[in-house]
Amino acid sequence: MGDMANSSIEFHPKPQQQREVPHVGGFGCTLAELRSLMELRGAEALQKIQEAYGDVSGLCRRLKTSPTEGLADNTNDLEKRRQIYGQNFIPPKQPKTFLQLVWEALQDVTLIILEVAAIVSLGLSFYAPPGEESEACGNVSGGAEDEGEAEAGWIEGAAILLSVICVVLVTAFNDWSKEKQFRGLQSRIEQEQKFTVIRNGQLLQVPVAALVVGDIAQVKYGDLLPADGVLIQGNDLKIDESSLTGESDHVRKSADKDPMLLSGTHVMEGSGRMVVTAVGVNSQTGIIFTLLGAGGEEEEKKDKKGKQQDGAMDSSQTRAKKQDGAVAMEMQPLKSAEGGEMEEREKKKTNVPKKEKSVLQGKLTKLAVQIGKAGLVMSAITVIILVLYFVIETFVVDGRVWLAECTPVYVQYFVKFFIIGVTVLVVAVPEGLPLAVTISLAYSVKKMMKDNNLVRHLDACETMGNATAICSDKTGTLTTNRMTVVQSYLGDTHYKEIPAPSALTPKILDLLVHAISINSAYTTKILPPEKEGALPRQVGNKTECALLGFVLDLKRDFQPVREQIPEDKLYKVYTFNSVRKSMSTVIHMPDGSFRLFSKGASEILLKKCTNILNSNGELRGFRPRDRDDMVKKIIEPMACDGLRTICIAYKDFPANQEPDWDNENDVVGDLTCIAVVGIEDPVRPEVPEAIRKCQRAGITVRMVTGDNINTARAIAAKCGIIHPGEDFLCLEGKEFNRRIRNEKGEIEQERLDKVWPKLRVLARSSPTDKHTLVKGIIDSTTGEQRQVVAVTGDGTNDGPALKKADVGFAMGIAGTDVAKEASDIILTDDNFTSIVKAVMWGRNVYDSISKFLQFQLTVNVVAVIVAFTGACITQDSPLKAVQMLWVNLIMDTFASLALATEPPTESLLLRKPYGRDKPLISRTMMKNILGHAVYQLTIIFTLLFVGELFFDIDSGRNAPLHSPPSEHYTIIFNTFVMMQLFNEINARKIHGERNVFDGIFSNPIFCTIVLGTFGIQIVIVQFGGKPFSCSPLSTEQWLWCLFVGVGELVWGQVIATIPTSQLKCLKEAGHGPGKDEMTDEELAEGEEEIDHAERELRRGQILWFRGLNRIQTQMEVVSTFKRSGSFQGAVRRRSSVLSQLHDVTNLSTPTHVTLSAAKPTSTAGNPGGESIP
Repeated sequence: MGDMANSSIEFHPKPQQQREVPHVGGFGCTLAELRSLMELRGAEALQKIQEAYGDVSGLCRRLKTSPTEGLADNTNDLEKRRQIYGQNFIPPKQPKTFLQLVWEALQDVTLIILEVAAIVSLGLSFYAPPGEESEACGNVSGGAEDEGEAEAGWIEGAAILLSVICVVLVTAFNDWSKEKQFRGLQSRIEQEQKFTVIRNGQLLQVPVAALVVGDIAQVKYGDLLPADGVLIQGNDLKIDESSLTGESDHVRKSADKDPMLLSGTHVMEGSGRMVVTAVGVNSQTGIIFTLLGAGGEEEEKKDKKGKQQDGAMDSSQTRAKKQDGAVAMEMQPLKSAEGGEMEEREKKKTNVPKKEKSVLQGKLTKLAVQIGKAGLVMSAITVIILVLYFVIETFVVDGRVWLAECTPVYVQYFVKFFIIGVTVLVVAVPEGLPLAVTISLAYSVKKMMKDNNLVRHLDACETMGNATAICSDKTGTLTTNRMTVVQSYLGDTHYKEIPAPSALTPKILDLLVHAISINSAYTTKILPPEKEGALPRQVGNKTECALLGFVLDLKRDFQPVREQIPEDKLYKVYTFNSVRKSMSTVIHMPDGSFRLFSKGASEILLKKCTNILNSNGELRGFRPRDRDDMVKKIIEPMACDGLRTICIAYKDFPANQEPDWDNENDVVGDLTCIAVVGIEDPVRPEVPEAIRKCQRAGITVRMVTGDNINTARAIAAKCGIIHPGEDFLCLEGKEFNRRIRNEKGEIEQERLDKVWPKLRVLARSSPTDKHTLVKGIIDSTTGEQRQVVAVTGDGTNDGPALKKADVGFAMGIAGTDVAKEASDIILTDDNFTSIVKAVMWGRNVYDSISKFLQFQLTVNVVAVIVAFTGACITQDSPLKAVQMLWVNLIMDTFASLALATEPPTESLLLRKPYGRDKPLISRTMMKNILGHAVYQLTIIFTLLFVGELFFDIDSGRNAPLHSPPSEHYTIIFNTFVMMQLFNEINARKIHGERNVFDGIFSNPIFCTIVLGTFGIQIVIVQFGGKPFSCSPLSTEQWLWCLFVGVGELVWGQVIATIPTSQLKCLKEAGHGPGKDEMTDEELAEGEEEIDHAERELRRGQILWFRGLNRIQTQMEVVSTFKRSGSFQGAVRRRSSVLSQLHDVTNLSTPTHVTLSAAKPTSTAGNPGGESIP
C-alpha cells in the first residue's frame, strides 16, 4: 500500500501540469488516452485511473460530465463530442454496386458457354463462302440464296447475346433489391435498440447511435453494452465477456476492483451506472471490426453471403463457387445448434451466425444441382446425336468429301448444334429455384414486419412453418404484462381487495411502504398517464410496478422515500436472479444498525421467515406448521385465481456486529414476514383464440414459467393450453428434474421421452430446465418425425434456450438485449398472436416454393424432352435457342415472382405441419407434374409431325441452315408458351384443390405477370421475326393456340379427379430413384435427407459413414428391383433412421452403426423379410 501511496504522490504533479494545457475542444482527455485506458483490465486499469485522474469522478470532471446529473442535453455540446470522440456507429462496408452484381451474374457457367457459342456463331455468319463452291458443299445452305437471307445469319447470335444480357440484368436487379432490403432490415433492428442514459438528471431512452463520450449510462440486467465505459457505481454486477475474450465465466465488476465495461458484452446480473469513454470505431468491439475490415452490418452480410452462394445466384455456378457451397455445408454442425457436443462452443461464441442453411434451402440446392446434372447429360447426348447424324448423312450416305473451302459452312452447322445443346441445358437448369426461395423469403419478411414479426434470420421464417411445438413464457406473451396487486395478506387478515389505509396499523403500513420503495430497482416507476383517462404508465420491471402501484393505492408515495435514501446510499444489494428468485437490499439506519428488506416468490421466502407481523404490528413466531397453514389458506387460493404471490419481509441487524455480507444464506434468513400480496396479470384477450388455432394446426403449446404451479395452471386453463378432462401433466421444475434424471443425476433421453409428450405446464422452472426441455424435445426420436420447436423468451437467462430452439422469439418490448441477440425473430408487440402469424407465413413460404417447383419441373421436363427428341428425329430443335431463353425467362424469373408472392390464407392453419423430412414434391404434385407433361408432350409432338396437315401450311421440318422462320414451328412455340401460361394458373394449388382461381385477385403481382407475359408473347410472335425465329400467325391460328392452352385448365380438372391414392407408382416421388422415368428431381430428396443426417454426424464418423451409405443404397436398389418392391419406402425409412442416428454421440464401432442403420431398413423396406446384403 505504501508503494501505491508513493506512486500516487509522485504522479500527482503530472495531472496538475496537464490541466494547464487545455486539450482539444476544452476536454481533459484525448481520444488516444481514452482508447489506451480501455485496453487495460482490473488492477492495472484502476492504477491508471488513479495515476491520471485521481478517481472516476476525476475522469468525469475531465470529460465535463456529472456522475449524478449526466450531460446537459444541449445539441452543440453533444455534436462537439461526436466530432472529437467519434459517433457510436460502426460504418458498414460499401454495398456491392449494381455493376459488381452484374459481373457476378455473368460468372454463371451456362451463360458463359452461351456467350461463347453466340460469338462464334456471329463471327461465322459474317463469313460467306464464295458462291461457286457452295454447290460442292451439298444442300447445306440450300435456301440461303433467296431474298438475301444469308445476311440475316448474324441475327441468331445477336439475339442470344441479347437474351443473355436480359437474364443477367434481371438476376443482378433481384440481388440488388434483396441486398437493399437486408440493409433496411438491419438498420431497422439497429434503430430498435435504445439505451438508458442520464441527461440533466433525467433518465432518457436514447438510440444507441446517439450515445456520446461523457454520457452517464444506466446499465441493468440483460443489457448488451453499446459502448465502452468505466463503472461509477454498481450493485452485484456480473458481466459475460465471452464475446470478446471467449471465457464463459461471468466477470464480477465493481468500482473498486474492476470497473472496466466493454462494448458488446452482456450484463448477466445486477445494475449500475457507467461513464461512457469510447464509442463506435474506438470502442473495443469497434476496434475488432476495423481490424476485420468490416462494419457491424458486415456480420449479417456474411451469413447472407453464405446463403447467396448456396443458391441465390444460380445453382449451376462456377466450380469454385460450388465448392464454397460445399464447404459451407460441411462446416454446418459447427454453426448449428444441433448436436450436444457443440453446446459448449455455442456458449463461448455467442455471435456465431445461427444455423446458416435452412432445411428448405438445403433440399432445394440439392435438387437444383441434381436437375442440372441431368440436364447436362441430356444436352451432351443431344449434341452428340446431332453431330453424328449430320456427319453420317453428309459424308457417308451422300458420300461427300470434306473440302477446305466448305469448312466454315460445316463449322457453322456444328456451332448451331452446340447452341441447341446449350439451350437444352439452360432450360434444364432451374436457376429460378434459389431465386424463388429468396424472393419468397424476402417478400414474407417484409410483410411479416406488418404482423409485428421482425425477422433476424431469414430461414427462421420458413422453419416456423414446420413448427410442431411452441414453448411459451407466460408473463407478457400470454398475459398483458400489466400487473396489479388485487389481494393481500397483511397483519393476520386476508384482504380480497385493496385495504383502506386506515384499516392498517401505521407501523405495518410504514414498513410495507419502505420495503417496497427501497427494495426495487430505482429505474422502476409509475408515471402519470399520457392521455386523460388512460392507465398510469408502468416503467421498468412490471412486478415491481405492481408493488409500487399497491403503495399508491394505499394513498402513500414511494418517491419521497427514495429521495430520502438515494440509490448510492444503499449499503448492499442482492439483485434478483433466476437462482435466488428474490431480491434483497440492505440500508444503514441512522442509529448505526442495518435493516434488510427482501421480496420474492412466496413459497421460497416464507421458508426463510421465522416471524410474522400480527395485526398490531408486533412480531409473533412463525413455525413451519404456521407456514403450511398459510400456504393452504392464503397462497393456494390466491394461486388458483391465477395470481402470482409475492412475499415481502424484513430483518434488523444490531449496530455492534456487522454480518459477513458475502454469506448470503445467513444474511437472508430468520426474516420477519410483513405481507404476502397476490398480483394479477390478466390473459391477453386474443390469446385463447390464437392457441386454439395452433392446436388446430397440429402445434402443441406448452407454458414454461417461473410462477407457482397453481397460478400457472389457472392461467393455462384460461388460455386453453389445458382442457379439463384431458390427459396432461403440469410439473414443477423440481419434480420435472426428478423424473428425467437417473440416480447419478444425469439427464436420460428415455426418461424425458416419457414426460414431454404429455407435459403442458412447467412451473417454477429455471432457465436450465427450459433449455433441457427444448433440447429434450428436439433430440427426441419417439415420434414419426423430429419435433421442430419454437421458444419465446425475454430474459437474459432465456438465451441458451432461444439459441437451442429451431426458432427463437424474443420480446421486442420486455425483452433484454441478450435475448434479442440470441433470437431469430423479434416480436415487436410481445404478443402470442404474432407467433401464429409467423406460422402462417412460414407455411406459406413452403407452399409457394412447392407451387413454383410444380410449375417449373413440368416446363423443364417438357422442354428438355421436346428439344431432345426433336433434335434426334428432325436434326433441329423445334424450339430455337432464343425461344428457349424466353421460355426460361418466363418460367424461371417471372414465375418465381408470381408464385412466390402469394399471400397466406387462414386455411394454411387447418393442416398439420409437414415435418422436417417431408419431400418437397408430394405425390399429388408428382401426379400434376407428370399429368401435365403428358398433355403438353402429346400436343407438341402431334403439332410437330402432323401439324402442317392440320393447319394446311408448309412443314418446318428439315429446313436448311438459314431458311426463314416457318409458321409451323412458330405455332409449336406459341402453343408451348400458352400451355405454360395456363399451367401457371394450375400451379397455384398444390393439394389437389379444384378451384385454381381461388383468391387470384388478391395477388396483383401474379395477375400482372401472367397478363404481361401474354402481351409480350403476342409481340414476339407477330413482330419477332428472324431473331425469334417467328413468323406472324393468323387469328385462326392464334385461337387454336389459345384453345390448346385453355385445355390445360380442363386437363387440370381431369388430373384432380384421379385419386392420388390409386397411383401407387408415384409413391412419395420426392424420395425415389426415378432416374429413368423422369429427370432427376426425386433423387434429390432421398439423397438430401441422407446428406442432412450425415452433416449432423460428427466429422470423424462421416467418412466411413458416407461409404457405407452409398454401398447400402446400391445394394438396396439392386435387391429391391429384383423384387420390384417399393424402393422409396426403404430409402425413406433409412433416411429417418439416419437422422435418428445423429443422436448416438458415442458410437463405439462402425459395425455397431451398420447394424442399427441396416436392421430397420431391411424390415421396413422388404415385406418379404429377407435381409439386405
